[in-house]
Amino acid sequence: MIKGFAGRKGVQLLFYALTIWFLWFAQTTLDDYSIRVLNNIAIFIILAVSYNLINGITGQLSLEPNGFVAIGAYVATLFLLDSDALEYQYYLEDPSSIVLLMHTKSFIIALLAGGAAATFAAMLLSFPVFRVRGDYLAIVTLGFGFIIRILAINNPQITNGSLGLNDIPDHTNLYWSGGLAMVAVTVILNIIYSKYGRAMKAVRDDEDTAIAMGVNTFKIKTIAFSTSAFMEGVGGGLLACLLTSVSPDQFTFFLTFQLLIIIVLGGLGSTTGAIIGTILVIGGAEWLRFLDEPMNLFGWTSPALPGMRMVVFSIILILVMLFAREGIMGKKELFDYFKTKKPKEKK
Repeated sequence: MIKGFAGRKGVQLLFYALTIWFLWFAQTTLDDYSIRVLNNIAIFIILAVSYNLINGITGQLSLEPNGFVAIGAYVATLFLLDSDALEYQYYLEDPSSIVLLMHTKSFIIALLAGGAAATFAAMLLSFPVFRVRGDYLAIVTLGFGFIIRILAINNPQITNGSLGLNDIPDHTNLYWSGGLAMVAVTVILNIIYSKYGRAMKAVRDDEDTAIAMGVNTFKIKTIAFSTSAFMEGVGGGLLACLLTSVSPDQFTFFLTFQLLIIIVLGGLGSTTGAIIGTILVIGGAEWLRFLDEPMNLFGWTSPALPGMRMVVFSIILILVMLFAREGIMGKKELFDYFKTKKPKEKK
């Protein structure tokens, strides 16, 4: 019988074993296109589960992920590009002396630096942001994402402005993206099932009651916000090294909107749901590309219909949300289905 903590750990270990085997199999067997799609899915899993921590678990409608992803991507990029690679790319203005000093050959240090920079920004932002709630919180965090993008455009001595940065080392592979996705999921699940996670759920369910019970809601929300920002910064660094280029146009509100679709589809408050939502949204959008191309249907060749895959994909999303109002997983995790119910005591 699988129950409680043992059941959760057992399912996690099985998940890790299958994931490690799949990463090895995919990296050594699949073609470059399939590997790139899987890399993209793994990176968005990191972004989705971390975004779900603040939005789903803590219940704070935050619309800032594109800003933190941008910070992580730019900081990691500046650390990975050496001074020679930087100087020939800066056409608008000469690179700042600080930028020229930022260099490391270690990929993990660059990713951690990107995550740390995003965390620092989150901690500074938490003071004004968490003075408001609900729709006002969404508006404030939405503005932060726009501010970061505008700063990237208007500071060419640091970011090379609208031209962006190219020739970033392509360090991202399935071992890095998949491995860090496993780490992100593990960290998030351990937070959720800790005293901090219980406090986050209390804030989500009723913040005023949580305050009355002695919960320091500002501290709890800041922890969730900072943890989410760190992982989004790391994910931004991975994304930059996958694309081998970074520019302000990559970090529009569409990125936040995409993550919001993922966590709502999977189920707000469910880490497993965020993983499933990522696979369906990112992987499904790629799998449906054949709908944009000419198709042979019973001897009749249809013309190419660019954008048809997004129409079909949108219809699928609408149907899922109509029949699963709380998302695919709701607030449950996969291992919740392995728990056994305690027998009722006889009176």
